[in-house]
Amino acid sequence: MRGLVIKSTGSSYIVRLDDGTSVECHIKGNFRIRGIRSTNPVAVGDYVEVQSDKGPSYQGHSVYWITDVEERRNYIIRRSTNLSKESHILAANIDQVALIVTVNHPVTSTVFIDRFLATCEAYRVRAILIFNKTDLLDSEEQAQLAQLRVMYESIGYETLAISALDLNSEAINPLLQGKVTLLSGNSGVGKSTLLNALFGKEMTRTGKISDAHDKGMHTTTFSEMYELVESQNGTEPVESKGWVIDTPGIKGFGTIDFEKEEVSHYFPDIFRVGRDCRFGNCTHTNEPGCAVIEAVEHGKIAISRYESYLSILNDCTESKYR
Repeated sequence: MRGLVIKSTGSSYIVRLDDGTSVECHIKGNFRIRGIRSTNPVAVGDYVEVQSDKGPSYQGHSVYWITDVEERRNYIIRRSTNLSKESHILAANIDQVALIVTVNHPVTSTVFIDRFLATCEAYRVRAILIFNKTDLLDSEEQAQLAQLRVMYESIGYETLAISALDLNSEAINPLLQGKVTLLSGNSGVGKSTLLNALFGKEMTRTGKISDAHDKGMHTTTFSEMYELVESQNGTEPVESKGWVIDTPGIKGFGTIDFEKEEVSHYFPDIFRVGRDCRFGNCTHTNEPGCAVIEAVEHGKIAISRYESYLSILNDCTESKYR
């Protein structure tokens, strides 16, 4: 039987089979994905093969096992915070990422944004930046938001500024139609609130921001895939309009399996300017005639973007999460 993994609980998986039924599945202890060192060998968005066992030991109930995973079209992966040499797959077989970020309450660092965007570039996944909680920003923060949007849009990324608490779904729905979209971001940026607004009902629990540290509190525990459907009158078949994958909030984003020589390829603004460097293998750190360093000094490349680039180079050099 073939199916789509729509939820991961850590110890088991919910798989929607091709016939439309959903079953809870397990994997055997020796199950591994070839070529991927991952803490989660099966991810939400995977297409899998499922077998069922039924016998006296199961008291007449079928137990379902995932026996194989189809080749992934793509995936978004990060360094596991628990095992620095291991990776964690956020989701597989996606069309785009909607990265939810906030200028304040809590602050999303540009290093986090840029690391996530670089990973999207590396795995050829379209990324959209959604700036949330605009209703909470003062005039100075609004100006900062405007600057960030101009910077990322000039690089080529689509941005959107919203307040999920008062969301006009018509502004965001067209971006999701017919797509498999991964929602991600730091804890507390409003992913759960946005998800609830998109579906018009409580799909997942929302949490409060810590007063002491202005940081988000984890509310989404497991990754889960929700289907966007066309509203029907109850007699016509439901028409799928896409999928949204909700993931637990993440604090940092450690890159993995990046080659030092290729990191600049995942920064479109740096890559474009880097073509004019004196040396073809320029790392844009201290080489003479580096066009990137000159562009940073003259404000043609944002300092924050360059610092993010250097932080990923540091990952490649020291092989550890930062």
